[in-house]
Amino acid sequence: MKTLTAVDGAFLHVETPETPMHVASLHRFDPVPARRFVSLLKRNLGRRMHLVPIFQRKLASMPLDLANPVWVHDEDVDLDYHVQQMTLPAPGTQAQLEALAARLHAEPMDRTRPLWRIVVIDGLESGELAMYAQFHHATLDGQSGVLLANALYDATPRPRPVRRAAPEPAEHPGLAALAAEALRHDADQVLDLVKHSPDVLRTLAGLMTGAGKDAGSPGPELGFAPRTALNVPITRERSFAAASIPLNVLKRIAAAHDAKLNDVVLALCSGVLRRWLASNGGIPRKSLIAAVPVSIRAPGDTEFTTEATMVEMSLATHVADPVERLRAIRDASGAVKALARRMKKLQRTDFPCIGVPWVLKTGAWLYGRFQLADSMPPVANVVVSNVAGPPTPLYMAGVRMRTYWPISIVEHGQALNLTVQSYAGAMHFGFIAAHNVIPDAHVLTTALDEALEELVQTTSPRPTTARRAAPRRTAHAA
Repeated sequence: MKTLTAVDGAFLHVETPETPMHVASLHRFDPVPARRFVSLLKRNLGRRMHLVPIFQRKLASMPLDLANPVWVHDEDVDLDYHVQQMTLPAPGTQAQLEALAARLHAEPMDRTRPLWRIVVIDGLESGELAMYAQFHHATLDGQSGVLLANALYDATPRPRPVRRAAPEPAEHPGLAALAAEALRHDADQVLDLVKHSPDVLRTLAGLMTGAGKDAGSPGPELGFAPRTALNVPITRERSFAAASIPLNVLKRIAAAHDAKLNDVVLALCSGVLRRWLASNGGIPRKSLIAAVPVSIRAPGDTEFTTEATMVEMSLATHVADPVERLRAIRDASGAVKALARRMKKLQRTDFPCIGVPWVLKTGAWLYGRFQLADSMPPVANVVVSNVAGPPTPLYMAGVRMRTYWPISIVEHGQALNLTVQSYAGAMHFGFIAAHNVIPDAHVLTTALDEALEELVQTTSPRPTTARRAAPRRTAHAA
């Protein structure tokens, strides 16, 4: 029995039918018969389930939902439920695959079971297989998702031997045990807060002392973000589009402008947003602000939980010139990262939680019911996340995985999420949007092509090289 942290529990409490709080990924695999792949996948999961605890964890709620629920062990996971197969109608295009992923991503998860599912998809015109893998955000974050991939997949076509673990008995805690666990958890958190309060005070004092020294350095924009067509209430339907860019193209751009790879990713996202906004309400004079997840996971931490915080990042969307925009993002990004490092001791993912579920559930219901996103100023316009994934190809039961497109969360007031994951020599972009705001997310992948081209033109005297790479880059983008 394990109590959810405050952050993990929050993903459950703020969930509504319009804003499900799960994340997913969409993959293409080498051609193989679907029935055989599903059989191999189930066998592989059965042998490795003990390596990934979330596969056998389900929720046990506290009495009256007074505190965060606990994870309990489920010894009888129904793989026939969690692993499903679907077939695309002819002709089986990438656009049809993305539309199916959007529909699957709009469906809430069954909280009476472990919070994951995998859908194997055949019928693609290329002959490849696809896979949609979904997990509730209460179970993991981006970095623990990479840990999951490393446990579930292999680095070579030959699956590595995995020793079977002794079966664990299922847990069925009663009301008294659940209440005692809630009290124990909150008592531990109070003691931990008291224990670390001197460190927190010293860190705050250091930040205040250093504020004057940093006054001349560029930093994040303060205050609220400008209101745009993205910052509105949303409905439950989703649209999704994916694209992949070779890493060597992005690294050349970064090297040419003395920037980091993440700066280039942010600049591309900024270019995408400028193009979309130009046709949807106009580009604000003030820069858009992105909420950017930053990992606070300690080295060696392999716990399947959320160990991240959010920082605000200017996307410099008010800057028309692509090079000046990239450099503005580079300078602001460095200042934000420096501040995040200094504040790391202040970051916590767990707190006392008794009574918190009621507050969060009520707040989420009121926010959606009265469409407060229309009247409250946005803190951030979009979420932009960049996850460092496996650098070499992975294999599921001997079958090579070709792509790793992430699919994240949109909320009232933030109708677009741009999540990016590196994998096997490419950067894979996943654009998930509320359908009532962006009915066809492919306008974003088109804008990404254009934003990339304008940056490539600034770094290479022979743009034809980049054009030759473009069909390869957009081979999986409709």
